[in-house]
Amino acid sequence: MLRADATRNRNQLLEVATRAFVSADDTETSMRAIAREAGVGIATLYRHFPTRESLVDAVYRDQVARLTDGARELLAQLPPPAALRCWMDLFGDWIATKNGMLDTLLAMIEAGEIAHAQTQTELFAAIDEILNAGRATGELRADVSAEDIAASLIGIFTVVRPPDAARASRLLNILMDGLAAAPAQAAADAD
Repeated sequence: MLRADATRNRNQLLEVATRAFVSADDTETSMRAIAREAGVGIATLYRHFPTRESLVDAVYRDQVARLTDGARELLAQLPPPAALRCWMDLFGDWIATKNGMLDTLLAMIEAGEIAHAQTQTELFAAIDEILNAGRATGELRADVSAEDIAASLIGIFTVVRPPDAARASRLLNILMDGLAAAPAQAAADAD
């Protein structure tokens, strides 16, 4: 178990690394820059994350956990369509995080160090959780799969890159319009 200060340093490093990876311009952020931004020495960074791969892995897993946990948390607070729309923003954040760690991440997936199939399964389950809740209330279409949503989101976030958040939001809203259950379907599902 980590001491309180060690836990704080680790969390700070993860937070800074995530921000650094988001803002990177298709280049990999240096470990030294991450340590400096986090306000710790490079030795502290390497004590928590001995390699760049271990830092990328930790950021990646943290982001996947935010997505999977986020689905449940959003459903507890919002109606299913609003939860799905908010979750789409989380997904966009996850995609943006990959900017500054893409080369390392792809090499790790290729080497089998990150189980891409497992991540996909977890993300599909999170989407399904929201879709099923929306189907149960008659608010979301019954003929849409988690795979459909994921493919749509990847398409949107491949075309629209930060800082064009307004365009991404507009496209996500259009997608949500297409996911709404038709009035006749919603009435039939409610009966």
